[in-house]
Amino acid sequence: MHGLGNDFVVIDAISQQINLSTEQMKFIADRHIGVGCDQLLLVEQSQSEEADFRYRIFNQDGSEVEQCGNGARCFLKFVLDKGLTDKQSIVVETQSGFVKVGLESNKRVKVDMGKPHFEPADVPFDAGQRQKTYQLELNGQDVEIGVVSIGNPHAVMLVDNVDTALVETIGSAIESHKRFPKRVNVGFMEILDRQNIRLRVFERGVGETKACGTGACAAAMIGKIWDLLDSKVNVSLPGGELLIEWQGVNHSVLMTGPAESVYEGQISL
Repeated sequence: MHGLGNDFVVIDAISQQINLSTEQMKFIADRHIGVGCDQLLLVEQSQSEEADFRYRIFNQDGSEVEQCGNGARCFLKFVLDKGLTDKQSIVVETQSGFVKVGLESNKRVKVDMGKPHFEPADVPFDAGQRQKTYQLELNGQDVEIGVVSIGNPHAVMLVDNVDTALVETIGSAIESHKRFPKRVNVGFMEILDRQNIRLRVFERGVGETKACGTGACAAAMIGKIWDLLDSKVNVSLPGGELLIEWQGVNHSVLMTGPAESVYEGQISL
């Protein structure tokens, strides 16, 4: 499946017993010898009475992560298509909390990603008190970033043009920077006007992807904190567009976008 080109192998771990090793996950995610994907998603029985399902996410390198916005949209389409639920709106348990996902009348999927966390300790990010911007030293030079957690950690930097941004080199350097003890996703944001931005994201444990749902949320929120963006923002990523809505601090962030199935298959491990 994919959400704007951010692609996933989605596995039903309710109807069958699944116990994958890190090496097996890396094999499945390998585009040359496996299936190929940005992330592997497991659909499991919820361990909480508050949720309909449990949602686990693994990167290409086999590391488990807390949240994935594009994956959440695909998750809803998957459980509906497979007949695992007949609800048009569900609550999903993730490593970072609960997420509400609903099907819109136009077949797009809206995800309530919950409230963001800007305190450095909650990201986590090694800094003193909370600030709108932080200076991060890279190879002897300071770059300015905004930092937020939307279930997973994000750093956002402003660029003049995403086409010429050094996403691979700067993204890799920030992702593994010592001030981010759990590593970080890195967004490169170009602002077109107060309602429209362009964005490229270097994802933790993956590299640059066609789209990143939590990255789009992070960029829209940082832009609003910086008073550069309004409450409703169209985010144009290499794979397509997402609509992000956020009224401000103490409000949940909403993300709306497509989810597509590509093919089904079986693999022997």
